[in-house]
Amino acid sequence: MDRRMDHSALSVVGYTTPWAVTGGHPVDLRLSCAHPLESVHLRRLDTPGREILEWPVEVLEPAAHRTFRQGSYLRIPHGELSKSGGATGIGFELFLTINDGARMLVDGGDLALALSGTRLSLLRGATARDTGIDLPSRTWLDVSLTISGQSARIAIRSLDSLAPFEATAEIECGPSRLGERDLLLGSDAKFALPCLNAKISDLRIETPQGTVRWQFPTILPHGAIASQHGPSTLRVEMVNLPTFCVTSPRWDGSTFDPRVAPAHYDAVHLHDDDMAALDWPSSYRVQTPAEAESGIYAFEIGCGGRTEQVVFFVSADRPCAPLVFVAPTATYLAYADEYLPPHLYPWLCEDRGHRLAVDNDFKSLYDFHRDLSGVSICSYQKPKATLREDYRYPLGDCPHNLPVDLGFLRFCRTHGIAIDVITDHDLHSRGPAALTPYRAVVTGSHPEYMSVEMEGAYRSFAAAGGSIAYLGGNGFAGTVAFRDDLMELRRSPLEAGRTWDGPVGEQAFAITNEPGGHLRSRGRGEFSLTGVGISLMGFERGRPFTRTEASRDECCAWLFDGVEVETFGQDGIVLGAAAGYEVDAVDRRLGSSDDVKVVARATGFPDSFFHDPSRWYAGGEAEMAGRRCAEMTIRNLASGGLIFSASSVAWLGALPTGQEMNDVGRITLNLLNRISQAS
Repeated sequence: MDRRMDHSALSVVGYTTPWAVTGGHPVDLRLSCAHPLESVHLRRLDTPGREILEWPVEVLEPAAHRTFRQGSYLRIPHGELSKSGGATGIGFELFLTINDGARMLVDGGDLALALSGTRLSLLRGATARDTGIDLPSRTWLDVSLTISGQSARIAIRSLDSLAPFEATAEIECGPSRLGERDLLLGSDAKFALPCLNAKISDLRIETPQGTVRWQFPTILPHGAIASQHGPSTLRVEMVNLPTFCVTSPRWDGSTFDPRVAPAHYDAVHLHDDDMAALDWPSSYRVQTPAEAESGIYAFEIGCGGRTEQVVFFVSADRPCAPLVFVAPTATYLAYADEYLPPHLYPWLCEDRGHRLAVDNDFKSLYDFHRDLSGVSICSYQKPKATLREDYRYPLGDCPHNLPVDLGFLRFCRTHGIAIDVITDHDLHSRGPAALTPYRAVVTGSHPEYMSVEMEGAYRSFAAAGGSIAYLGGNGFAGTVAFRDDLMELRRSPLEAGRTWDGPVGEQAFAITNEPGGHLRSRGRGEFSLTGVGISLMGFERGRPFTRTEASRDECCAWLFDGVEVETFGQDGIVLGAAAGYEVDAVDRRLGSSDDVKVVARATGFPDSFFHDPSRWYAGGEAEMAGRRCAEMTIRNLASGGLIFSASSVAWLGALPTGQEMNDVGRITLNLLNRISQAS
């Protein structure tokens, strides 16, 4: 379905290609705007002065009010069908989910199959003929439409022996053909209707030469998919990023691995709110200087009387500092334009980025499709209207992600801490080589998601003597897969809470076919690396940390030099304290090493903070009550490095601003100075 951007919440939105560059490379800005632009300039966001940059901005094409196509579908181009003499019929396996109103099942040009709710009709031109068939939902069906002479025959049967269904209809339609133009499954040719919500598999086309058949791959294809069987090879295109590697009628629960039984995962899931990378034209281009410092930058665009930001990153391609900050772009992308339905999650504040998502039906990887399946794949080539330095998270009425991480980088620059910047995407593509030039690697406030390649790079770096300053909470937890502009996240059934759970059989990535879910499920991730994992989550006021006796050990006491109080972190911009939102604690059963020392603990969290549902306590409710805490830790490694865990998403939000100093700032500076000087 074609839609025009709704600019009620923001008069201008956009994205850059690429999202991150190294110095000397161009960045293109692609925009949609409701009013003529008033200004475009560059600003650096991660320095105390937030300097406006004099980089020349080249005008490529006037910005305009853009449209986008929403919903995925299948297309067999007319030119492909003509190779085999046209089509006399079409068949496929169909699993309908939730479809209200008018939808198109097959648009074959002269003939079409349409749905109104569950009622099936045959269209010839503008004339609709009722078939008398109501299709069942959430049952695998075999559907065929065959043209013979002056009539069209529709045959449908259930593939589920416990849900029998069979229906046929033969309708006089006069001389008709399929595929006089492109043949579409799941969309109408005018893109005026919402697309179909359904799984499709075993697509076949009847031609004068015989039957042409496809088995959909389990790996997300790079382009059109060639048929595997039949007298000629035809290609079908998958438009607007449907979900691959989903269970088909052949899945019987005998394996969860599509690499073992690809025929069990040869379906594709269409959604009426799918969105691939947008293809808006480039309006502006900036050539980043070769000497540009690594950091976080933004185009600032004046439009409609206010200024909006489109953020991008300049990544270090060679070391200029002993420390490197890995901007958590995987987490940024997972949260970008989160829908947050207010009837499920009461908003404590308004944010125009979230309002834009609601107005335009944008979805993040925390949201679910209209048919209640989870959104599992997205592109960074789209507006990310919640990625701004003035962003406030509606569930907590506080900054989250980027603005908190910017505060940390400004703190470093203010206090003379030299630190380079790269992104999660860089670390994934470059692997351990991205970290080896540095003495230590530093995370942001919420490095929740990472690929196996990223986690392996952290692990190799620490094993070789490097240090890790994990300055957030709920990090190193969820597995993602990357390809080009795409990131995929498959959730496991253990991830209950405020987001969707993945179906038991559909946790493998379409990008790689490797398992998704938690890194810990693969013997990697938070507990075995940092020693801590998420223990509590909540949105009421956070809590301060209090030192433990272990913090006075010689190997840990340096962290608290200059800190004269036992309890610290009573204030902060994230839920009002240093421990809050999502906090971590050790768990020996889940893999915390015996060499992990707890140096501070936060307790007394409100009852609204709930336990991570994947944890189990042998002592029952009494033990669970005693583990309502956040635990700051140090792990001194045999390799000579160390791993520090702040164990709170709110930690960096408790840093002071400007030239001010507090105990959270002293502890953070003690840590950064220590790991900067380590050999």
